[in-house]
Amino acid sequence: MLGRSLELLHLGAPPGRPTIVFLHEGLGSRALWRDFPQRVAAAAGMGAVVYSRYGNGQSDALDAKRGVRYMHDEATEVLPALLRMLGIERPVLFGHSDGASIALLYAAAFPQDAHALILEAPHLFVEDLSVESIAAIRERYGSDGLREKMRRYHRDVDATFYGWNDIWLDPAFRSWNIEAAVRDILAPSLALQGAGDEYGTLAQLDALAACSAGAVDRLVLAGCGHAPHRDRAAFVEAAVASWLQTLETGVR
Repeated sequence: MLGRSLELLHLGAPPGRPTIVFLHEGLGSRALWRDFPQRVAAAAGMGAVVYSRYGNGQSDALDAKRGVRYMHDEATEVLPALLRMLGIERPVLFGHSDGASIALLYAAAFPQDAHALILEAPHLFVEDLSVESIAAIRERYGSDGLREKMRRYHRDVDATFYGWNDIWLDPAFRSWNIEAAVRDILAPSLALQGAGDEYGTLAQLDALAACSAGAVDRLVLAGCGHAPHRDRAAFVEAAVASWLQTLETGVR
């Protein structure tokens, strides 16, 4: 894709049905979603695409430092090219963390092309909590087993970790903000966040609801951290399938 090889799983949609495209977090990959995408797609009666972005999973390893606009580039260059290659129109975008921000940026850049957005722990701006948690995980990397766990899922584990960690801790990234872009979104959104999220606060969902021109439903999950689809998998699967069904029936 754009001169790079991406790890990809594509489950075709039933005739006339949308495809859900799953966009992982900064340290995520296709494999780290486990079987959650397949279960959600089956419950919703839709297709699914799950891929590892450049620098993650078994996709080509990162060979340069990421820039401040790396999520913009993914949303406006890589993702549209991938969708064209697969023949997918008006996808449902299911994004987690960085992936949720990419979903927002895609829907803002191509307002007519997104069917719906499912957003777990989206970032619209950089919070002190995010920076503090990302700095803390950098201190632990390599000393608490995280590096070895990540090695199972990424071709170049150090490039993956530092490629994400370095840019989020770069002083130039502190002013990153996509609230203005989100004003162009027309697609409906389901925004989910754990009450115990260590990487962001509910101010992100407040900003989304205030900025998006599309309807925003929000769901705050108790007993849940940064990854609702892992911490509350069965609940999130059922909630997402039910929400997508309401879009089909027009009952909200």
